[in-house]
Amino acid sequence: MSKWEKVKLGEIGVIITGNTPKTSDKENYSSKDISFYKPSDIAENNVSYLNISEAYVSEVARSKVRILPKGSILVTCIGIIGKIGILEHEATCNQQINAIIPDQDICLNRYIAYSIFYNRDKLRDIANAPVVPIVNKTQFSNMIIPLPPLEEQRRIADILDKASNLIALRKQQLEKMDLLIKSKFIDMFGDSVTNLKGWEKGTIRDVVSDVKYGTSAPSAENGKYIYLRMNNITYDGHLDLSSIKNINVSDNEFEKYVVRKGDILFNRTNSKELVGKTCVFKEDIDMIIAGYIIRVRANEKANAEYLSAVLNSKYGKNTLFDMCKAIVGQANINAQELQNIKILIPPIELQNQFAEFVEKVEKQKAVMQKSLEKMEMNYKALMQEYFG
Repeated sequence: MSKWEKVKLGEIGVIITGNTPKTSDKENYSSKDISFYKPSDIAENNVSYLNISEAYVSEVARSKVRILPKGSILVTCIGIIGKIGILEHEATCNQQINAIIPDQDICLNRYIAYSIFYNRDKLRDIANAPVVPIVNKTQFSNMIIPLPPLEEQRRIADILDKASNLIALRKQQLEKMDLLIKSKFIDMFGDSVTNLKGWEKGTIRDVVSDVKYGTSAPSAENGKYIYLRMNNITYDGHLDLSSIKNINVSDNEFEKYVVRKGDILFNRTNSKELVGKTCVFKEDIDMIIAGYIIRVRANEKANAEYLSAVLNSKYGKNTLFDMCKAIVGQANINAQELQNIKILIPPIELQNQFAEFVEKVEKQKAVMQKSLEKMEMNYKALMQEYFG
């Protein structure tokens, strides 16, 4: 893109740093008149279109804040650097955000937003602070981007909008698949609290044959086995292998710490909001678990998918949180406490039917996930072509 003019952000628009009106003056927040954007309102992995904020200020505070017109671009510049949103209405923002009001005669806000999004790493390098990363107004104003003619900007933004929308649609479809599984669980087994279907009552102890802690040994750079840690279990009940380490384990300890297809993984130590993350291990290769994970194997009375679904249900999440809500700092649920959790025990045949349903949905999800990955690769290639 060297044929295009390179410009500083400060040359193509007005740069404004947000501010926060005094919280001690309750009149500033007495009514929801003006949207007051904070970094938490802006998505991290794409350009957001902003029309609803969590916080508001009153009309009384109008003269005390920096009003931004519709079309302004918001960029987080303190803490999490480089979250980007485009205002779809008049609003204001706090001091963690720098905004640019683009000169519409020479630039298109959507193009500028995508260009900044592509160059987020440059902003993060500027903000390489030891404690709280910060990009100040001057540094932000001096950020350089390519600026093609206005019609070319519009063409590029339209293409990227289309690609971004397709990715968002595919992600929504994947989320609906997860909701479909949860809906099927409720339809088949009912509410775990009211038990209107009259299932047998028991505890996790009644439906497991083996409960083991992982190893506390350190990882090894060239270890023989993949080493699963608590960050490899997602809050919504999946195994995430995007960030892994390796480990070596002696032959005599291997069976103590290995996880195999069909095992349940339970994160026993974490924050009280995240402790108890649970998933079914579905990989075809053996892996080793770290000490913050408990390996659970179901007996003939339970299917692993059912038991994992119970712990990932609203009942399960609430139960786990209640077990830890009085704890300050890291929370822990040990193997005995885990096994004491009360559950319903429907007939194994019904549990197996649920597992078969989950398997079918997961296969559909796998196809969609591959499609999503191709879309994301295409999106990155387009960004590289236009801004690299």
